[in-house]
Amino acid sequence: MRLDKFLAAPERLGSRSRVVTALERGKVFLNEGDAGPERAAVRLGPGDVVRVWMDRPGSARPRLGAFVDGDLRILHEDDDLIVVDKPPGLLTVPLERRTGASSVFDLIEQHWRSQRKRRPLVVHRIDRDTSGLVVFAVHARAQRALKEQFWHREPERVYLAVVSGVPRPPAGEWRDRLVWSESALIQRSARANDARGVEAISSYRVVETFATAASLLEVRLETGKQNQIRVQAQLHGHALVGERRYVDTKEAEVGQLDGRGRGERDIVPFDRQALHAHRLAFRHPADGRELRFEAPVPGDLLELIAGLRTKG
Repeated sequence: MRLDKFLAAPERLGSRSRVVTALERGKVFLNEGDAGPERAAVRLGPGDVVRVWMDRPGSARPRLGAFVDGDLRILHEDDDLIVVDKPPGLLTVPLERRTGASSVFDLIEQHWRSQRKRRPLVVHRIDRDTSGLVVFAVHARAQRALKEQFWHREPERVYLAVVSGVPRPPAGEWRDRLVWSESALIQRSARANDARGVEAISSYRVVETFATAASLLEVRLETGKQNQIRVQAQLHGHALVGERRYVDTKEAEVGQLDGRGRGERDIVPFDRQALHAHRLAFRHPADGRELRFEAPVPGDLLELIAGLRTKG
């Protein structure tokens, strides 16, 4: 019998997914030697000794490369955290006002369905129609450590955005004071005397410009407020292509945004805001080593960029 089939028996690990995880994380031994994924198909014979040490110290070996479980694309998973590449159109976490809508949180729960004690813990979020990198914690201690890093603005968070117009100068900083509107569920520019206002800072760099008066930007979050890049892009005259919430409708209709950009309707149709959480770096909550991740640009955004390049 193959090693993986032997381990998947109900009286042992009980499922193929648990076997794959155990093999990947160095928890399986065959005849006193480590048995990794490459030995899954080894045929067992009389006298072979198979051991599984689920709590083996130092066995939180992360997955190497992307792992896909249904709609869930996992870039890294260990005993403290999980990093996923979220597709557009999927919530990060369930929302009461969107009952029945699927979320990354739900998919991780399904991925861990054979591990009853595990439940993803939220560290940060990205918008439903924004694609890219999101990290969840596996336990409360890791969640606290990761949230503290985000609170102190330590993680590197870099986005790709396609915007209307061409920002001037080609590299710079957006600084605004924002206030969250509970009634409209959007960020607004805070008045000077509004004590609720919070600082929002983003650094941007123009990566590419297009003949249709649009640009591809790399935007680095210095702070991390809800919808920050979306609202700041609009406030500085360069609304995201496909943006529906943060766009000045009157100005978009005449094709002007503060005289510096064109309304998104004048460029190309796109059915979501053109925003992708591209790079993420932070310290591992257990040992402090640096973790760096990059999510490939999704197909719809690649098509948008290709279409803008061909328009003259």
